[in-house]
Formats: sequence, C-alpha cells, structure tokens
Amino acid sequence: MMTDSELLHYARQILLSDVDVDGQERLKQSHVVVLGLGGLGSPLSLYLGAAGVGRLTLVDGDIVDETNLHRQVIHSQKSLNQLKVESARERILGINPWIQIDAFGVCADDQNMDDAVSGAQCIADCTDRFATRFLANNLALKHRVPTVSAAALGVEGQLTTIDPRDTENPCYACLIPDVPEVEPTCAETGVLGPVVGTLGTLQAVEVLGVLLGWPDRLVGRLTRLNAKTMEWKSFRYRKDPDCQVCGSA
Repeated sequence: MMTDSELLHYARQILLSDVDVDGQERLKQSHVVVLGLGGLGSPLSLYLGAAGVGRLTLVDGDIVDETNLHRQVIHSQKSLNQLKVESARERILGINPWIQIDAFGVCADDQNMDDAVSGAQCIADCTDRFATRFLANNLALKHRVPTVSAAALGVEGQLTTIDPRDTENPCYACLIPDVPEVEPTCAETGVLGPVVGTLGTLQAVEVLGVLLGWPDRLVGRLTRLNAKTMEWKSFRYRKDPDCQVCGSA
C-alpha cells in the first residue's frame, strides 16, 4: 500500500483514468533495468523514478565527463568523475525517495546482467552501441522480458519495442540482422542534446505503457525523428522466419 506522502507525490498522475490507483500500485510493483545513463537514460530514468516505478536497476560503467553535460541532464558539475549510476541514483532519490534503486557501475554483459534481468518487467536499452543492443535483445528473448530500445545521433533518433512474450513478434535482429562494420558515435559525429532528451522521454512513456498494459505499443514498429525538419516517420517490420536469433522461437 502507498503512504499518504506517496499518494500526494503521484496525485496528478493518479487522476488519469489510464493510470488511477490500481495502475500506480502496478508501477510500484514493477522492476525496470536501465542500460545506460547517458543522453537517453538521463530523462528516461528521471521520469520512471518520478512516476513511481518501484525498482530501477541502473547499469553503466562510465564516469561523468564534462563533455556529457550538454545532453546527460541527470548529471551536474558536482557529478564530474563520479560513476554515472551513482550520480543518477542520488538525483532520482532526491525526487522520489519511496523507490528502490540498484546501481551497477559495470559494462553490461551476459554474466552480470542475467540475474538482474530475471524477474524484471521491462528493459530500457539506452546505450549507443549495437553490441549492447543485441545483448539486450538476447536477454529479452531468454527471460521473455519486453525491451524498449532507443537510439539517437546527430539530429535524428528512433524508437521501437521488442516484446518476446508473444513468439510471433519480431526481435531486434529481425530489424537489424548484423552489427554494422562502421559504428559512428556521438564523440565522432556529434549529437544535439534535445534530440536524445526527446527520444529518452518518449522511451520512458513507452516503458510506462508496457508496464501499465496499454495497447498499441511500438512492437514491430519503428518510429524515427528528424529534428532538423521536425518530421516523424514510422514503418512496420515483421518477424523474420530465418532470423538467426529468434527464427526458431
């Protein structure tokens, strides 16, 4: 049961018929694993924590650098040289002290994430590397956990959801079969802060929709933003029967 202080904190959210008290209790009982506390993970984890997701597992092996701060808004000048997961943990608990936050200051891999993902209701892939996106996809399939994946670079970004609870749904490898040989990063090509902020915020909305059981999620659908032209485009993709990852699932 929520305390009076919690009810006051969530009051405006509980007023929504799409959430109400039952939905808020459902969020309180939920566990989300957040991979990456950078430009995407910053707004996502802030909003998930503020919204009352009861347990967040934050995963990121990096420390806060001066070049991060124009877009990774969960951190501050006081966070420099601190582990991103610890900086994020302090900031989120400063907004909502009624939730549990587990901080893993490591780079995610099969071994250290297997137990963390087991029992979670959702994975939020906020990383900037395809290898970690494929790792998140593999964990999602193994544990039958929905994964909301976002990416942003330059002035563009994209968002989709993998939901292996239905074996007819496509996985990330159905969309992108192989890791590209050339993998540009924001350190090389640059990125506009509000672009990753927009995608991370929408990613948080999508995660909340998954947790609350809202219909019409981004499963089998990729939505893309070009911030320079302010155009959104969306297309659907299907399960690949020959997919090397989920084709036999």
